[in-house]
Amino acid sequence: MDGDRSRPAPSAGGAAVPGAATRAWRRAVERSPWLGWVGRWGVSIWSLALGCLVLFGFRRGLPHVGWIIGYLLLLWLLWLWLTMARAPLERRRARLVLSATEYAIQTLYHTLLLFVLPAYWASATLTSPNALFVAGVAGGALVTAVDPWYRRLVHPRPWLNHLLFGFAIFAALNVALPLVRVQPILALLASAALAVLALTPEIRRRGGRSWRWAGLLAVGFAGLAVALVWHGRALVPPAPLFVSRAVVARAVADLEPVEAVPGGALAAASVADWGGLTAFTAVHAPSGLQQPIQHVWRKDGAEIARVALSPVRGGRPGGFRTWSRRRDLQPPYEGRYTVDVVTASGQLIGRLHFTVTP
Repeated sequence: MDGDRSRPAPSAGGAAVPGAATRAWRRAVERSPWLGWVGRWGVSIWSLALGCLVLFGFRRGLPHVGWIIGYLLLLWLLWLWLTMARAPLERRRARLVLSATEYAIQTLYHTLLLFVLPAYWASATLTSPNALFVAGVAGGALVTAVDPWYRRLVHPRPWLNHLLFGFAIFAALNVALPLVRVQPILALLASAALAVLALTPEIRRRGGRSWRWAGLLAVGFAGLAVALVWHGRALVPPAPLFVSRAVVARAVADLEPVEAVPGGALAAASVADWGGLTAFTAVHAPSGLQQPIQHVWRKDGAEIARVALSPVRGGRPGGFRTWSRRRDLQPPYEGRYTVDVVTASGQLIGRLHFTVTP
């Protein structure tokens, strides 16, 4: 029939014929190769520039909780819309709309991770396991900043995209909730649960069931995530708490260390003369937050004391100053000492190192 002759024949293998916009773009790239470079690296340059602005803003203080929540809501709404509309858009070959939404989500990933990275960097102890989490946040920010890497590593793997989505939600909420006076351990567990619950639309789409069925399944997965995060809490820095100052000294007077040890090394004779040692730490925390902490003393890796301290009260410009003194040290005093500042639930805030020499 004449009507059938007017239809374009499908390409070999059943692939869709490129649209007019795609063909026009290819011709433009052939005439001006620099357009291809812009297409590959334009989003990367924009993300890096936006990230630099975010870091510049963070240097003025703790990240603003309103910005974090705003970015989180926008990310989730875009991700929800894309999850629900992807199949109809693909049937209509609306690749431009899909690509624009995916780019927006990628940029939000990058912005959120870069926004909270300084908080995790300040809170982490690089000689402890929680440095791995900081490396994960930095790696996610880098991959989402470099568009060719993201397109090669994340985009073709839906499971990795979903993992990145959940990780970004978790990392951002874990910083945002303490800013509204939620204790870090509760923020950690709530962030894990909410990150999984945010995946409910994808669970429904994959299972092809009702919203009720997807919600119940998501709640079960959220409970599992909370249990896993509780057992692995030592791997996550209690951001935005961090130790702003830590020294070993003879004593503390008027909330300041007396005869602080420069360089973190002192002679055993000084320890004997002083009759013990004092670990002084200042912990920075958001305004209004109260967090019980402990000093855990170790000598050559073996725990020698665990001292409960007054709860940290946030909002102090120089950090909440506290200390613990050990008068029960026995000779020989020589060795490598550490004093860990930990939350009541066992998350490491910071670490003081010093050495006693002969």
